[in-house]
Amino acid sequence: MSKMHLVFGGRVKDPRGLDFVDLKNIDIVGIYPDYKSAETAWRGAAQRTVDDAEMKYVVVHLHRLLEPDAPAA
Repeated sequence: MSKMHLVFGGRVKDPRGLDFVDLKNIDIVGIYPDYKSAETAWRGAAQRTVDDAEMKYVVVHLHRLLEPDAPAA
């Protein structure tokens, strides 16, 4: 299976957490084939909103969600 990574972000209630305020307005940055390209996309998105403490972007390891019992690489 490909090691897909999802990058998305949005406004959170608390910058220390992951409780997104408005799921209808989540910014889906994209799905990437490897962590390095996902991290690059994440950095770009996070940098654009660096002055807004309530905006948060994350990288989700989709391959881990799709095959949770697969051994870690």
